[in-house]
Amino acid sequence: MIRVGNLEKAISFYTEVLGMKLLREKKYPSGRFTLAFVGYGQESETTVLELTHNWDTDQYDIGEGYGHIAIGVEDIYATCEKITSNGGVVTREPGPMKHGKTVIAFVEDPDGYKIELIEMASNDSLV
Repeated sequence: MIRVGNLEKAISFYTEVLGMKLLREKKYPSGRFTLAFVGYGQESETTVLELTHNWDTDQYDIGEGYGHIAIGVEDIYATCEKITSNGGVVTREPGPMKHGKTVIAFVEDPDGYKIELIEMASNDSLV
């Protein structure tokens, strides 16, 4: 779960820029917050990301504990090109990671959260 300042911008980024789907969204008027779930597949089949929007807060300090979200992709160069053409910002262009050969890139969502893209070979895993 990540807290977002503008739910519409966040949903737009994760769906239009990263290609996820909005799976469900529910407003909680008595608590003054909305939950939206986005992902590349159904919650019963894959991991999804919960976006929490507290109605009275439009910005958060990300803090020291947060690192980044990581997403495996088949073609990192094409993915970064698509992200840029859809209005997203690539903050680290694709290339080998500092201490290895894995090709990575970073993008940033509208709230400043970092998303690492990892190019996956057919026998790779994220760990």
